[in-house]
Amino acid sequence: MRKLILSAALVAASVFGMAAVQAAEPATAGKEYIELSNPVPVSVPGKIEVVELFWYGCPHCYHFEPVINPWIDKLPKDVNFKRIPAMFGGPWDAHGQMFLTLEAMGVEHSVHNAVFDAIQNKRMRLTKPEEMADFLATQGVDKDKFLATYNSFAIKGQVNQAKELAKKYEITGVPSMVVNGKYRFDLGTAEGPEGVLNVADQLIAKERAAK
Repeated sequence: MRKLILSAALVAASVFGMAAVQAAEPATAGKEYIELSNPVPVSVPGKIEVVELFWYGCPHCYHFEPVINPWIDKLPKDVNFKRIPAMFGGPWDAHGQMFLTLEAMGVEHSVHNAVFDAIQNKRMRLTKPEEMADFLATQGVDKDKFLATYNSFAIKGQVNQAKELAKKYEITGVPSMVVNGKYRFDLGTAEGPEGVLNVADQLIAKERAAK
């Protein structure tokens, strides 16, 4: 895990200082993105799926938020966007289970930014269920309901499913993006946050044309 985090940090540190890829430049397989040898089925058949794999403890994921969120808001109706927490053990798993719990409770959208801020700026660990519940209570989330959901069989199943998807996507760091279960790319391959969205737009258009 240490090697994974270090690798992601080194890549992002160099990438964030680079200029964004020009919008007119076509994305190329093997360069800006990787085409998966074994495509992963999408969660909503009939729609073009865009997945972002992230971790609340990743500063590069946090800084990607102001870039990707306006883009998400403007996605057309034939595109289904979803976030999947990357879980490689330790705090990754704890934060991922917290995200899935909040999503299951239908409150993730209202506290997502607050959780990121707590971990990235306020240096809160939020790795223990009680600690999470106490913080989330300050954001209007019912503490008892959160703990019950967090420890539920259903959430444990979702955790296992998220881990399996990350393996199938063959990710090695975050943030990573996957379009329609076929194409994977990240800040390094796409040369920065704006480049990631440029590649995503091109691959969405590619999948739409293939329908």
